[in-house]
Amino acid sequence: MTKRISSSTPIAAPSPASESVVASSIVDVNEVDASIQLSELRNLRTKKDLSDLFKRNNSDPRKVLETIRYEEELEKLQIELVKLQRWVQAKGKRIAILFEGRDAAGKGGTIRRFTEHLNPRAMRVVALPKPTEEEKGQWYFQRYAKQLPNRGEIVFFDRSWYNRAVVEPVNNFCTEGQYDIFMQQVPEFEHMLYEDGLIIIKFWFSISKEEQLNRFKSRKANPLKQWKLSPVDMQAQEKWTTYTKFKEQMFSKTHTSFSPWIIVKANNKQKARLESIRYVLSIIPYEGKDKSGVSLYPNPNIITRFHRNAMTVD
Repeated sequence: MTKRISSSTPIAAPSPASESVVASSIVDVNEVDASIQLSELRNLRTKKDLSDLFKRNNSDPRKVLETIRYEEELEKLQIELVKLQRWVQAKGKRIAILFEGRDAAGKGGTIRRFTEHLNPRAMRVVALPKPTEEEKGQWYFQRYAKQLPNRGEIVFFDRSWYNRAVVEPVNNFCTEGQYDIFMQQVPEFEHMLYEDGLIIIKFWFSISKEEQLNRFKSRKANPLKQWKLSPVDMQAQEKWTTYTKFKEQMFSKTHTSFSPWIIVKANNKQKARLESIRYVLSIIPYEGKDKSGVSLYPNPNIITRFHRNAMTVD
């Protein structure tokens, strides 16, 4: 029988575990329109106290509860990531995960959730700056090849060699000849990596034009996030159609059976983070996977494999 909770029913004090979940759900004001402090929750005694607290703070309890559920699910998936990393170390595997997508698509935030609890000695995040004069005279893949994972290591690429497939031609950072050579070479480059035993996972984070604009406005208004805005970002809306053209060409010419593109619908940041982690866990045969306390089947409404009959993405 389900026990009803009346407005006079006492509310148990939060446990240490739930405190961490609640605290983390309150921190990101972009995801929860609430400004509730943990100390306020400790002082609650009844359901009415909780309701009054939400009203005083002009908060949406549904969003707070959604974020708490998200944090709980994320923690379970991160436990599986720790198990996966141990397997990578024990077996000497090499994994490269590429995060691509339009500006403000949520790549960096997702990488942070991937790496939050991993052993930093066995993983790296690579976000290369623009090439130096010396690197401009090298083979294009050379500076990326130096960043590939060593034995027992996972490397997360916050943008990768695919800069030349979309960002560079859109912004005239490369010549037409350099672009054509890259598009010819990249499937061969990735096939060599595949044959050498490297596991490559390629994510494209897909957002709508309206959502991108909203995120730009949020960054501009937030002093802690203004560093994320660059002149290239500011032109992204104007060049939306050109980005789409080069992105579709990239999919058409670089989506292969040994190195497929995985599309992440990323208008909802929380779902994009959870499902991309879930996808990685679903395709790697790490030890202890059968004892997982969370579903490892990615949501097909969020995660899809690119197929050539798809008309558009984004």
